Amino acid sequence: MFDKILIANRGEIACRVAATAARLGIRTVAVYSDADAHAKHVAVCDEAVHVGGAAARESYLRIDAIINAAKATGAQAIHPGYGFLSENEAFAAACHEAGIVFIGPPVGAIHAMGSKSAAKTLMEGAAVPLVPGYHGDNQDAAFLHERADEIGYPVLLKASAGGGGKGMRVVERSSAFRAALTSCQREAASSFGDERVLVEKYLTRPRHIEIQVFADTHGNCVYLFERDCSVQRRHQKVLEEAPAPGMTEARRRAMGEAACNAARAVGYVGAGTVEFIANQDGSFYFMEMNTRLQVEHPVTEMITGLDLVEWQLRVAAGELLPCKQDELRIHGHALEARIYAENPDNNFLPSTGTLGTLRPPAAVHFEIGSADTPAAVRIDSGVREGDTISPFYDPMIAKLIVWGRDRDEALARMRRALGQYRVVGVQTNIAFLGRLVASEPFSSADLDTGLIERHHDTLFPVSAPVPATTLALAVAAQLARETVIGRRKYQDSIDHHSPWQLATGWRLNGDYHRTLAFDHGETRLSALLTSGPQASTLTIDGQTYTYRYTHDAGVYRVTLGERRVQGHVDFDHDAAHVFADAQSWTLRWHDPLAQAGAQEGGEGRLTAPMPGKVIAVLAPAGTKVEKGAPLLVMEAMKMEHTISAPADGEIEEVLYAVGDQVPEGAQLLAFKR
Repeated sequence: MFDKILIANRGEIACRVAATAARLGIRTVAVYSDADAHAKHVAVCDEAVHVGGAAARESYLRIDAIINAAKATGAQAIHPGYGFLSENEAFAAACHEAGIVFIGPPVGAIHAMGSKSAAKTLMEGAAVPLVPGYHGDNQDAAFLHERADEIGYPVLLKASAGGGGKGMRVVERSSAFRAALTSCQREAASSFGDERVLVEKYLTRPRHIEIQVFADTHGNCVYLFERDCSVQRRHQKVLEEAPAPGMTEARRRAMGEAACNAARAVGYVGAGTVEFIANQDGSFYFMEMNTRLQVEHPVTEMITGLDLVEWQLRVAAGELLPCKQDELRIHGHALEARIYAENPDNNFLPSTGTLGTLRPPAAVHFEIGSADTPAAVRIDSGVREGDTISPFYDPMIAKLIVWGRDRDEALARMRRALGQYRVVGVQTNIAFLGRLVASEPFSSADLDTGLIERHHDTLFPVSAPVPATTLALAVAAQLARETVIGRRKYQDSIDHHSPWQLATGWRLNGDYHRTLAFDHGETRLSALLTSGPQASTLTIDGQTYTYRYTHDAGVYRVTLGERRVQGHVDFDHDAAHVFADAQSWTLRWHDPLAQAGAQEGGEGRLTAPMPGKVIAVLAPAGTKVEKGAPLLVMEAMKMEHTISAPADGEIEEVLYAVGDQVPEGAQLLAFKR
């Protein structure tokens, strides 16, 4: 076994690899960029080496810098994690040339599976089922258009060297093919340095099922069962689970053997995932092979009781696989939810900012008679409270993984855990995930890759009125905050005996009346607080309730009439973030004494939703456009974001050119209705 390894990655996966290495007594070396000097993965490793600037191409994608870091620190092997250089054959080759073990498959296997089109040709020879499509080298636009017309719409365009949902477009009709191809090629070139694409028949209501395979250098290959990754948005996975609901033993065996055949066909070694698209009738087709550890590997660990990173290390060190196929068993059911800093209500646009509050549910170990039983609740994260989600990298906050003795128990645990998650400082997908897990199609395992789009109205409901209990919790938190400030001022005042110095609502005669107001989006919420010597009341929407509250360590307990509720309230400046009853609301405190200058409305302005680079201007100055017309394309976090016309009008001026970097909120175009 190795004495020291370098982890050529960051964030959650770097921390995950470091944890297993520490358990095995292996020292670890982190690499970090300018933006990650104080990151969690740097803190959890034994050593760290700076490898360049904040942008990935200046640091985590620099093969020379990472190889030099491994040499300088005496690392015997490099674990690439996922993303970045994990499937880069040049990197694997550079490790070999430097005498450093690459903890992954051989260069030849990466090369064989690195091109989706070439991989499909290989799989055809290995008798692995394939989706109808074109996977060849001819990339002429007219030729690809003809092939798409022959296959029949809808078709799926996919970056040949792609992954992670980037460089993928569904084309519904022939007239839309050319524009989709151009956009797909542009994103593929930006993300992978390779604009080649393949064209496949787009199956309706398919499921995305992947098989975890493992092979060693002694000719052994096993499959560690399947994961269902059907729930996706923009071709990126949102929820994963294992085993796949409704999977029969015969189908599992057929898919597992096909996956092992795929691995053997390329001389595979290490951890890999063979991804299949599966029809509702049980038929399945090879999509691609990911020659690395997957983001969703924890659900496989939870149902098998195995540490896949440990398996990677042992196989890379030349050891035999720890188990044979007939020794592997499935225990219970596991679900994984990816907690992202993003806004689901705005097409899942990434959100940047500082994590002022980050309170995940507590990890819980649930014993069922074996020391190897997985935790019932597991958190894999690469950030801490106070860290910043920057525009340079993937905006993942954490992976929330739960285990249950069956799917129903796992679902119940996931719903509860999501309800306990508290994040302040960035927008998150937590509330969306809660609705998704609780939705009828997911609860009943009616799964396919179009689930989110098909149930859009249920998963993206019109905002419901804020409950009176939520407003009562916000009022309690605001009063408690004022009390703390008042006591501080009282202690600093000259007269420590005057009741007028205390902000307690004390009156010499009569009751204390006060209206407290909060804004929820565009809606003003008001509560009239009346306090007397005997009791307090709170009047909301014309209804008066008796009112009491207590608080301790951010937990507020409120009695509102006959109801008693409790929740957490975290303030971020004047925004009260209320977490209660497995839901969350943001209520902005309206201070009647605050003087704020009126700001110009946004009419006529089209602004950058986040920091990024302009990569295409589609409507130059003077262009008359219709509502919804694409005007400009930005690239941020390796994804394209199209700025569209808010109404019919004319472009007066384009304020940035292609290639310009723009900050969040910058005006991009002057627009006249």
